[in-house]
Amino acid sequence: MHFQVMTRPALAVVIGLLALSCQRPDDGAVVDTSAVQAMIDTMQSPNARVVGRGIELPVTLPVLDAFFAESTFVAQLKPRLDLTDSQLDSLRQVAREETARLRQHEDDGSGMAWAARELAMARINAVIGPEKAARLMALVRYYWSDVSTVADTSFADIGSGARDSAMMSAATTTSNVPTDTRVVVNAPSYRMDVFEGGQLVRTYPIAIGYPEFPLPTGTRMARSIIFNPTWTAPDEPWVEGDGKTKAGQKVAAGSKQNPLGIAKIPIGMPSLIHGGKLERNLGGFASHGCVGLTNAQMRDFSLELSRIGGGKLTDAAIQGFGKRRTVTQVIPFANAVPIELRYETIMVQGGAVHVYRDVYDYDTNNETSLAAVLASHGVTMDQLTAAERTMATDALTEMSRQVGPVGGPRTRADSIAVTRSVTGRKEVVIPVAALAGKGYPAPVLQ
Repeated sequence: MHFQVMTRPALAVVIGLLALSCQRPDDGAVVDTSAVQAMIDTMQSPNARVVGRGIELPVTLPVLDAFFAESTFVAQLKPRLDLTDSQLDSLRQVAREETARLRQHEDDGSGMAWAARELAMARINAVIGPEKAARLMALVRYYWSDVSTVADTSFADIGSGARDSAMMSAATTTSNVPTDTRVVVNAPSYRMDVFEGGQLVRTYPIAIGYPEFPLPTGTRMARSIIFNPTWTAPDEPWVEGDGKTKAGQKVAAGSKQNPLGIAKIPIGMPSLIHGGKLERNLGGFASHGCVGLTNAQMRDFSLELSRIGGGKLTDAAIQGFGKRRTVTQVIPFANAVPIELRYETIMVQGGAVHVYRDVYDYDTNNETSLAAVLASHGVTMDQLTAAERTMATDALTEMSRQVGPVGGPRTRADSIAVTRSVTGRKEVVIPVAALAGKGYPAPVLQ
């Protein structure tokens, strides 16, 4: 994976094939072990779900490989899970081997998110057994969930996020429309919205993380924009595969080989919002745990984010950064901006039910979920006409998980490949008379 070491209060790790960047703590940070243990005790099941808006954070082998880059995290493993050096080495090896498969190319792999999770459980169980495997995944989920989402926070701060609790609270109505100023990212709709005082002011189509390295959920905090970021190639098996980069090589800011584009916005481990994507990447999988934008989008979004965060960024300043591409510039905000990462496959918008593909295989497209979404808008299932209910039921089936190459039912893949694209439709829209005038606002595009 791509790792970049930075020198803000905490070190940062950049992880991803042409995309992923992750926050890294100071190596000497001391973890609040009581807080860690309390969370682990509630998250030991492989199917545990994160509280609040969070959906289950699926621990795949590439995700585990990313966490092995964290010396503080690794230091927790031996005493907390009672692992031997041999077991640690074996875990690192199986995680790295799977990461080596995540190469950036345009083939349409046959892998699926559910298969990647099953593969991770099977291989981890084989190394350390089911009980320790469950605790390992709980520990990863702990560091990956809402409790550690402040972008500048080191592991030592985990469990003590009171300073941001007011801003990170879900300031939304029952229909999930923010009433405050924040950015909302919904992975299944490939959409990022900027809200200011409860009003939607800008929408950006985005690229999201592959199912094997998904965009997480929860509320993060953005505190700065880093223009012209550098990148240091990690010691990973795939790094030298393109013949252009050597492990440990520092790729300069502004280089065409730099995967981060013109700028990145840290939003807490293990994710960034960053540029560098192609137009064709939008509306699909194109990163490893990050929100991907084109460089043109990144320029516009940076101005919007700085404005609502009380920053002083100007278009002239961005143009100036472009003329000095080898110079990294950190632009802080006066006020941290909440970045809410959602996974909502059923939404009401413009008086219609929008059902999106369950791209990460979370089993969210079902009648129970539909009923809950309708109820949040004051409508019951009984108020749907027979035709509306039939269309909705068909949409839930069609949009449930991945489908085969020609829209047929999913099957277990003989080998786990990277899921590069979603076959079939990505969205079904069902107008519902009882929802007239209700719902999430329509996109506000440039």
